Amino acid sequence: MSLPDQMLGIEITNPGGPEVLRMATVAVPQVAPGEVLVQVAAAGVNRPDCLQRAGLYAPPPTASPLPGLEIAGVVVAVGEGTPRWQVGDRVVALTHGGGYAEFCAAHGTHCLPWPLGWSPAAAAGLPETCFTVEHNLFGRAQLTAHDTVLIHGGSSGIGATAIQLAGACGARVLTTVGSEEKRDFCLSLGADLAINYRTQDWFEAVMAATDKRGVTVILDMVAGPYVDKNLRALAPDGRYAMIAFLLGAKVEVNFGHVLSKRLTLTGSTLRPQSSAQKAAIARAVEAHIWPLIAAGAYRTPVFKTFPLAEAALAHTLMEASAHMGKIVLLT
Repeated sequence: MSLPDQMLGIEITNPGGPEVLRMATVAVPQVAPGEVLVQVAAAGVNRPDCLQRAGLYAPPPTASPLPGLEIAGVVVAVGEGTPRWQVGDRVVALTHGGGYAEFCAAHGTHCLPWPLGWSPAAAAGLPETCFTVEHNLFGRAQLTAHDTVLIHGGSSGIGATAIQLAGACGARVLTTVGSEEKRDFCLSLGADLAINYRTQDWFEAVMAATDKRGVTVILDMVAGPYVDKNLRALAPDGRYAMIAFLLGAKVEVNFGHVLSKRLTLTGSTLRPQSSAQKAAIARAVEAHIWPLIAAGAYRTPVFKTFPLAEAALAHTLMEASAHMGKIVLLT
């Protein structure tokens, strides 16, 4: 196809609320060595996009200033040194930004095949959550079939992915939610126990469910006041993987729990990692998760889609935390 010089994309006009997102005409990205240019069919909406829009998560200097960290689409140009992909291939990609647009550049090693039969919205919801969960739950926290895992925020995109993948590996899955509707949603994904923190003390419920021993792994995106309770809720030799701070990054905790129970604390964010590190995660995702997709054992629950021009409404919904699963923009 003959590529245009200009495209439509969503700009962040100033740091602020969802209203600062604006459709604009911008240059089509130039494909660099090792990259592919993708004509975007759909782009997932994620919390880091909202943080970037608010001025709280600056993109790396080499990244596109446009938001959007995951896409599904068709390869329309291939840079030098990108042997796997050809023009016309359907891919999903973890991007370095720029997903909220008609075209987006992505590193070839951060792309994976678009699963057969999957809709654009469902496919676009794969990369950010799958890369994050694979790296943190299995790579860093070393989750196995012998573990009992507590996943906070079970109805989020990350939570929905973590519940399914933890269950698929044979682990016992506990999760926290904020409503009975979200509780039912998480149970439908395979959670063994979903605790409504608005009606129950989740710490007491976790301890009761584990005969007061605690869980062996925790995946936490909440932090704040949850941190100390998480340390108390872990069993001896437990592993605590932290991926976000929705209730705050600075807390006072009793590190005596870490010493007395020999706990392992770990955490990561995805975007600042090197291209090589992301490529390694992509290989793990393809080896571990793509077979589950092919077998029908994993799905992307899509809560709502919006046209690209309504990105502000998508961010408003994301920040209201009323969704269950993924929010996706369609181009």
